[in-house]
Amino acid sequence: MMKELIDLPPPRKLWVRFLLMLLLAAAFQLAASVLLFIAVLQLVLAVATGAANVRLRVFGCGLAGYLGQIAVFECFDTETLPFPFGEWPSNKDEIGL
Repeated sequence: MMKELIDLPPPRKLWVRFLLMLLLAAAFQLAASVLLFIAVLQLVLAVATGAANVRLRVFGCGLAGYLGQIAVFECFDTETLPFPFGEWPSNKDEIGL
């Protein structure tokens, strides 16, 4: 079984990436907590009104895409920086839904 090697950036850039990874890991934790709150709120709204809130659904989908962007960056699968350094995922095609 052959292993694919990836090209690592120079050490100085690797340190910058390390700091960005720490910052984005904290953002991931915060965003995951917000997503959990949105999910619980959507459940309560669905029980109370019989329908989910459309604005919360759209924001929740964008937040899910943001979490995915962070995860892909953290795993060295991409060099594209997620929000706030890049674009916020805006449509369902970008976030994989």
